[in-house]
Amino acid sequence: MKTRLIAILAFTIGLFSCNSGEKALKFPEKSQIIGLASPVELNPENTVINLKDFFPETRSIDSVKADSHCKMILSQDTVFAEISAIEENFPQLSTLDVWAQGTKYSILLKKSKKIKHTFIFDPKGKNYKSVAVKGEMNAWNPLNTLITFQNGKWTCDFWLEPGKYQYLMLLDGKEQPDPSNPQTADNNIGGTNSVMQVGTENTQKAPVLFTQKYTQNTVIFNSEQSCDSIFVFYDNYKIPVSEISENQFEIPIPENAAKHDRTYLRVFAFNKGGLSNDLLIPLEKGKVLSEISQITRTDYEAAVLYNVFVDRFFNGDTKNDRPTPDKDILPKANYFGGDIAGIIAKVESGYFDSLGINTLWVSPIVQNPETAFGKYPDPKTKFSAYHGYWPISLTKIDNRMGTEAEFKRLVDLAHSKNMNVLLDLVAHHVHEQCPIYKQHPDWTTDLHLPDGTLNTERWDDHRLTTWFDVFLPTLDLSKPEVYNMLSDSAVFWIEKYNLDGFRHDATKHIPEVFWRALTLKLKERIIIPQNRRLYQIGETYGTPELIKSYLGTGQLDGQFDFNTYDAAIAALAGNSDFINLNNTLQNSFKNYGFHNLMGYITGNQDRGRFISYASGSLRFDEDAKKAGWKRNIEVKDPVGYKKSALLNAFLTTIPGVPVIYYGDEIGMPGGNDPDNRRMMLFSDLNPKQTDLRNITQKLIKFRRNSLPLIYGDFKLISAEKDILIYERNYFDKTVVIVINKSSEEKNLSFKFDKRFEETKFTALFNSSFKLSEENLSFILKANSF
Repeated sequence: MKTRLIAILAFTIGLFSCNSGEKALKFPEKSQIIGLASPVELNPENTVINLKDFFPETRSIDSVKADSHCKMILSQDTVFAEISAIEENFPQLSTLDVWAQGTKYSILLKKSKKIKHTFIFDPKGKNYKSVAVKGEMNAWNPLNTLITFQNGKWTCDFWLEPGKYQYLMLLDGKEQPDPSNPQTADNNIGGTNSVMQVGTENTQKAPVLFTQKYTQNTVIFNSEQSCDSIFVFYDNYKIPVSEISENQFEIPIPENAAKHDRTYLRVFAFNKGGLSNDLLIPLEKGKVLSEISQITRTDYEAAVLYNVFVDRFFNGDTKNDRPTPDKDILPKANYFGGDIAGIIAKVESGYFDSLGINTLWVSPIVQNPETAFGKYPDPKTKFSAYHGYWPISLTKIDNRMGTEAEFKRLVDLAHSKNMNVLLDLVAHHVHEQCPIYKQHPDWTTDLHLPDGTLNTERWDDHRLTTWFDVFLPTLDLSKPEVYNMLSDSAVFWIEKYNLDGFRHDATKHIPEVFWRALTLKLKERIIIPQNRRLYQIGETYGTPELIKSYLGTGQLDGQFDFNTYDAAIAALAGNSDFINLNNTLQNSFKNYGFHNLMGYITGNQDRGRFISYASGSLRFDEDAKKAGWKRNIEVKDPVGYKKSALLNAFLTTIPGVPVIYYGDEIGMPGGNDPDNRRMMLFSDLNPKQTDLRNITQKLIKFRRNSLPLIYGDFKLISAEKDILIYERNYFDKTVVIVINKSSEEKNLSFKFDKRFEETKFTALFNSSFKLSEENLSFILKANSF
């Protein structure tokens, strides 16, 4: 019997249909779809599917077919398929079947649950010159919604899924909660939002799928609820499944899988209660992946990222130190001397190996200006380009960061240690000194809006054209000559340095056409000819719907899930609870899938440090940037280290990709930038910092050696104010995670699934438990897991 960790999970997916076996299935020598075809969620009215996202060469498409309960129009060049007139009895799941060179491929389609909701604001007789609404339902952009005044009330319509949505009113330009709505919620940053209830959510239970066992050529999975229909895919081919007993299903592994190093089985299901979780089962040469040793560095589901902020990490070569010579720059905003040589030194010393990191995210290293720009009013200071986000070249390495030879050496060295390297790519803008801007001023958006106001920092209402500052022209990436130029320069970095992908800056401020152009070129020039898998992760602050719009087979693999991070900060460092955190996480699963490649961060360069909030040295209702300038922010209460360990335990045990912001492994404090970009500490750590690093190291290594945490299902057991319990399961291996964020010791007990009654449990991380009949009981100390 195999040892299990304190963790339990139950998720299941299934598929009925198909009475024919593999003999009727034909698989091509080379798939026309590169990677796994991401599911497409249909809009209530009409959806245009870009088939080039899935088939780089659409001329290979023979025909396309959708479910009969809708209307489908295929463009003459077979690039677009428009689905509309969706009937009420259109199934919750269906497929878009595409025949290409004689082979049938299937793309999963999800029926939208959105309903038309009319929002009403009653001013109660008060006259307002202007009224607008912004919230989760319109990406916090009031310009996305036309609100009209009729019969004494302001109204507008939204297409939304049933649920709760936070929002604010703009009454005569003043942003405030809705005075006519008593229902409110904490906004996680010290304020309050109004809450809109849309429809009623289905209380029936959707299928919960979980993997049970496998043989040499079959996989068996179960469902905790009955399934109306199940869809199973071998890579991008729909294959049969059999129900062998009540809610137990068997998938035959296609013989074709033995020809390939890595293929996948995916399972989706639904019943009247809704959609199931999804299952992802990796195959190695046609057998279920069963050992950690079978995972390679391009299995990005097993990635753990480390954000190396180059100038503030380690100074490996003092000869290239060159702070910007401007008396108006305060020291915090100038170069500190970190460089590529410093990263090489830490790779060679084994720092990342010891921490368990297998993917480095390197901040921008392109040439930046030599002079100072920008202004901060109090204290007065300009800024150098130490951060790397003001490019004056798209392909040249800044000599303050290092040389081409050093960067090549870094990538080669990382690969020799089985680590990936991602480069931070700035595609949104260039610096005004960039020759491209000087030669083609028409390649940028307008600095001024039609009303004469500056188009700077208009993050929501003009998000695709806004400038970040007056000296940072935004590239007009809707123009083919611009997005082709920029995507070519991005591919250059992969081709020249053998990189493994990108972290993309300011994703939501760049039109989708650029992401599609870049991803297509990466497929055509790198992924297909070299048979490689790359990873692209983006940065978008916004609603899950906005974040999701940039994800998929033809765009990015993942984005940072800031919404879950905000909920985690509010729960662990603020006054919120695990109920809200779980609701946010479940919403992420609904939008990004249960086996997503989203980034789950400990912090980042644009936020105050987590430990500063958790220890009480930063308040949620203050300006963290100003606080970083005005006072020395340290760790006020040692409990901050324990809270940081809880955050890391959470991030390393949920689905997705954990991301460590440099210094968070030791609990470095700080306000917002530049205070959160202090020089990294490698020595003279205090005992609390050393303890946190050791715990973080154990958590990362535990995750990287646990198949349930890499490919397993997720099942919530309990979410209360201070207690969170969930389980991850992968066939005969299970992990149960229990977190107590209370300042008091807790006695806990829960009933585990009968399917685990033969399980041998092992307590980890200084925890202990008692097993009696069907119950697991714990005593958890304050702020422990």
